Amino acid sequence: MTRLQQLEQQAGQLSENERAALASRLLASLPPVLADTDGGVAEAKRRDAELDANPTVGLTDKQFHAAVSAARKR
Repeated sequence: MTRLQQLEQQAGQLSENERAALASRLLASLPPVLADTDGGVAEAKRRDAELDANPTVGLTDKQFHAAVSAARKR
């Protein structure tokens, strides 16, 4: 059994709260993501520029929540 497998097995025996705390600590110990493999950053920048150029394309908070609620009902 590899060390990683041993750690996974031990972590699996922790309570849900302990696993969440461990996961949080592990994630915090990693460096920021340096690669944008799925193009998400470029898409976010494009949308931000679109919103800056034409604020009317955005949704109000109320419109956003209504759209989310409608999507959940489908």
